[in-house]
Amino acid sequence: MADLKLENIAKSYGEVSVLKDINLDIKAGELIVFVGPSGCGKSTLLRMIAGLEKISGGTLEIDGVRMNDVPPANRGIAMVFQSYALYPHMTVRDNMAFALKIAKKSKEEIDAAVGKAAKMLQLEPYLDRLPKALSGGQRQRVAIGRAIVRDPKVYLFDEPLSNLDAALRVATRIEIAQLKEAMPDRTMIYVTHDQVEAMTLATRIVVLANKGIAQVGTPLDLYERPENEFVAQFIGSPSMNLLPGEVVATGEMTTVKLAGGGVAKSTVPTRPEDMGLKVNIGVRPEDFVPAEGEAIYTGHVDIVEALGEVTLLYFEPDGEADPVIAKLPGIHHDRRHSQLALTADPAKVHLFADGRSLLYR
Repeated sequence: MADLKLENIAKSYGEVSVLKDINLDIKAGELIVFVGPSGCGKSTLLRMIAGLEKISGGTLEIDGVRMNDVPPANRGIAMVFQSYALYPHMTVRDNMAFALKIAKKSKEEIDAAVGKAAKMLQLEPYLDRLPKALSGGQRQRVAIGRAIVRDPKVYLFDEPLSNLDAALRVATRIEIAQLKEAMPDRTMIYVTHDQVEAMTLATRIVVLANKGIAQVGTPLDLYERPENEFVAQFIGSPSMNLLPGEVVATGEMTTVKLAGGGVAKSTVPTRPEDMGLKVNIGVRPEDFVPAEGEAIYTGHVDIVEALGEVTLLYFEPDGEADPVIAKLPGIHHDRRHSQLALTADPAKVHLFADGRSLLYR
């Protein structure tokens, strides 16, 4: 078991700052997922924890011990890379055993560790095969097995499923979830650009943006209570709709008059001094429903994407604004080129001012 503490961690390459003021406490047994847009520094942060990138500022501690200058091999960490990084001339058994042989473990210890990992990952039939005789998913399992046999304190995963096709990604993601259940006391840190992986695997998600942390929370926290507009639009697919307006009634139920003429009610509380406050209301596409009376938004449906269980409706954009998107259950081919009014449960209407959620004032 291992706790990690990142305090004011920074990374720069010469004059170019990549990360700054990263503060994060990771408890033993958590599966933490780093997400963020390309170039936000999530893989760089993972590599600093591994010791593969030098820390430019701040302190990294594992179980209370400062690790900034400790070599990677002495940190009690095992890393699973995106590219598998298997030795092509070695069998599955030898790939998994290699680190233990280097550590001069006995044959009995090596056989026991490899056998246990192979059973856990269902690799026993493939132990004598070379990597070229395996599928992509099987190779990734070998890479994970190579990490398991070392029995590290912390597992690091750097986009391990990105090279797999859609079906294999789903199967391997389930295997990683089962692996975590089998090792509940092991700490895991996982980097991905895939929201489904983040939402289904994570104990907590760390959203990185603008060289720092935008929000940390459970998957449902980030989905239901985003702290800012960036997280609101980054988590969830399609992104949350943001519509500008002005607060016209305050209290436990807030009323916003929208620039497009609609009216939105929200259970986000406001104060008397918020009257006239310029805000963006946020509504997730799946939270819109057709309106029978007062509407938040009324527009012309331009594109319909029927996905089977749901239909995405794209409305004609108003000027330079992003098009509004609604996600309705069922199939709605007939909605194309129609005029449609939308509303939402006030409990599902978010309010943002200056990019920050009014819930977190």
